[in-house]
Amino acid sequence: KNAFIVLEGVEGSGKSTQSQLLSQKLSSEGVSNLLVREPGSTNTGEKIRALILEGSELNPLTELFLFSAARSELIQNEIIPALDSNTIVVCDRYIYSSIAYQGYAKGLSLDAIDEVNSIATSHISPDLVFLLDINPKVAFERKKSDPKDRFERESMGFHNSVRKGYLSLAESNQNAWHIINAEKPTEIIREKIWQKVITFLT
Repeated sequence: KNAFIVLEGVEGSGKSTQSQLLSQKLSSEGVSNLLVREPGSTNTGEKIRALILEGSELNPLTELFLFSAARSELIQNEIIPALDSNTIVVCDRYIYSSIAYQGYAKGLSLDAIDEVNSIATSHISPDLVFLLDINPKVAFERKKSDPKDRFERESMGFHNSVRKGYLSLAESNQNAWHIINAEKPTEIIREKIWQKVITFLT
């Protein structure tokens, strides 16, 4: 059966690593899957990613529209065809990033974000969302030697607001969401996610 699985979290939470590990594990079990990232994974999406992450400061509404344009490309060109052919989709970030970053951290109206999100995604919601929850301070310690993109250069207060946003999303969507302690070792996190995926698929 198909499934749409999303991993979310603050910068440095390890969600990209865990997305890759989950995709590899599915492949090793002989399960057809597609790993994608937001923004990105399409030609247009990757160009938009570069524009957003490397460009100068953008208005939050402009950011929302750019992310949504990349998201629409990804949904139409990659995610819908994969789900239609019974492929499991593993997505590194989804609409919840817009809610946490542009909404909770940058103060954009949550209603406006919801409206734009639902148009951009053709109302496609994930079956499972894993929130890799970590104190941003700890996350930044891990990443301190890496070069920083525009979001990673934001203040600690900004990243704490993003985390708060994610936690309240998890609180109000308890059916699909699972909060995973991202301060644990990579292997333990991988196993936790895998157990939940197996439970969902069987």
